[in-house]
Amino acid sequence: MSSRTTGGKSSSQRAFLVLSRQLRELLRHPNDHFSVGLVDEANVFLWEVLIVGPRDTLYEGGLFKAHLTFPGNFPDSPPSMRFLSEMWHPNIARNGLVCISTLHHPNAESYGYEDASQRWSPVHSVETIIMSVISMLSDPNVESPANLDAAIEMRRNYEAYKRHVRALAQKTLI
Repeated sequence: MSSRTTGGKSSSQRAFLVLSRQLRELLRHPNDHFSVGLVDEANVFLWEVLIVGPRDTLYEGGLFKAHLTFPGNFPDSPPSMRFLSEMWHPNIARNGLVCISTLHHPNAESYGYEDASQRWSPVHSVETIIMSVISMLSDPNVESPANLDAAIEMRRNYEAYKRHVRALAQKTLI
């Protein structure tokens, strides 16, 4: 556990309070595009997310399950997001890990193609994170793919890419 403190609270205490408040708010005022809950009621640092495939996209009609894992110093550092549902998308690695600028640490040097202002900022909430990922589903960044095969298929044979994604979206309903 971090010994760093902010206003008398350790980073992990602050993270616990921030995440608990955001969870309560999302449960009290649900979003039409996704639902959230804890994987284990005793662990506020691991959330389960169910995303409804965005309307008018290849993912429409699908229900996609993911986990958000928050660090002990959230919101100073970003969470990671991993889809448990099988996904075919240029910005989602084959293991389900989401690669989006919003989830990249602002000090990371390994993402030379993006401006630091596009990366993580403590002003992001769980809701803005998930909405960014939903937006990414309909607007992939093929310039920096986490899944090179999906990016290549999308560029070279969009019809095959479309069939692949639609089949996976349908599979989530079974």
